[in-house]
Amino acid sequence: MRNNLYPQFGILLIDDEESFLRSMSIALERRGGFNHIYRCQDSRKAMQVIADEPIGLVLLDLTMPHVSGEELLQAIASDYPDISVIILSGLNQLEVALNCIRLGAYDYFVKTTEEDRLIEGIRRAVRLQEMSFENRELRRRFLSDTLEQPEVFANIITQDKAMRSVFQYLESIAPSQQPVLIMGESGVGKEQIAHAIHTLSARSGPLVSVNVAGLDDNVFADTLFGHHRGAFTGADKARAGMIEQAAEGTLFLDEIGDLSQASQVKLLRLLQEGEYYPLGSDRPKRIRARIVVATHQNLEEKQLQGEFRKDLYYRLRIHQVEIPPLRKRKKDLGLLLDYFLSEAADELGKAKPTIPKELPVLLENYDFPGNVRELRAMAFDAMSQHRARILSMEAFRRVLTADHSPELLAEKGVAVRFNEEQPLPSLQEISDLLVEEAMRRAQGNQSLASRLIGISQPALSKRLKKLQGDEPL
Repeated sequence: MRNNLYPQFGILLIDDEESFLRSMSIALERRGGFNHIYRCQDSRKAMQVIADEPIGLVLLDLTMPHVSGEELLQAIASDYPDISVIILSGLNQLEVALNCIRLGAYDYFVKTTEEDRLIEGIRRAVRLQEMSFENRELRRRFLSDTLEQPEVFANIITQDKAMRSVFQYLESIAPSQQPVLIMGESGVGKEQIAHAIHTLSARSGPLVSVNVAGLDDNVFADTLFGHHRGAFTGADKARAGMIEQAAEGTLFLDEIGDLSQASQVKLLRLLQEGEYYPLGSDRPKRIRARIVVATHQNLEEKQLQGEFRKDLYYRLRIHQVEIPPLRKRKKDLGLLLDYFLSEAADELGKAKPTIPKELPVLLENYDFPGNVRELRAMAFDAMSQHRARILSMEAFRRVLTADHSPELLAEKGVAVRFNEEQPLPSLQEISDLLVEEAMRRAQGNQSLASRLIGISQPALSKRLKKLQGDEPL
């Protein structure tokens, strides 16, 4: 199926020797995992193949009858500047190589070059072309501000611009085979994003999810790679690993920041070589799944501290996306609350209540350390206690009150910064500023504002009258 072709663009081999075309095609597929290959033995037909097919990379011989490789190189560079050309020549001459680079070739290899070095050079060219394609797609989507497959994101409830940008980015990288790193705090919905990536890529295989937190090295290897019968004590029969189960699909590794150093080495080799060994086997298997990983930890900090391999980090971050926390998506609160209350009402067999107009305002003044997951838990808790037509705010108030307790604020290190070059404000000025800010955050609701600053509603009303000059100081 076309969906399982890799890379997304075609690789065209141009050589007058049929035996070389055949052997190179086999090497590209077995060693590189490339199966989107076109072959051309007659150099006179090469430009027509490029015109008819979605070619992104050309492997070109120099010495051919009819049209030379140098002539073809110049024609490709002139007519199709976005196509990369790698020269595969029988000539080991520096002057020839430099001339090819000057004419626009991406790289130059002698045919007798060892296969590993050649395949790695082709991998580099493929990655460069993929990034170029993705950048063009990303620019196009951002400039037009469109989503081509909005239905894929239908289950992610949001109207946030930052989330829309995430969706546009995911659409642009969907065809790539390269790994994707999903970052974000716990509870923001990283697994939903992994599902969206899998759906967008239209791969024929399944999405297989593995939480790697707490897995020791042996369990990690057995879980991912599988084993042969007799590989270790208790291995009575062979078992396919998650990589094989995800063939032609997506392998999602959650909590990748908790992976042990030994397991990090195994994952790095898998990404570099594109192959793995089931436990007890001496024959490698090629990975036929796309790798998507997620973490709530800061991998950049972990690699600086020596807790996460730098080379693995850079492999994983070829494509990366960060999901904004709920506290930065305040406009989504009302949508999510309504959705979760409907979900809870259906599950509990109750009628959906009316939401008090003060509730969204109350929630906007909460940080939601547990993000979307925490809001869902609140909604279900409130629905379980619901008895009247209007939803009680008590379940939400308890959380807000606990979050603003002096002990918790001290624990968070909450502090007010003053400009050292300016005189300190008076206590009265500070008090007035605090009241004004509380009223702004509560959108004019005195009951909510009083809760935010820890005073009674009558006391707040009295302070407001003083500010407005209606009551003597």
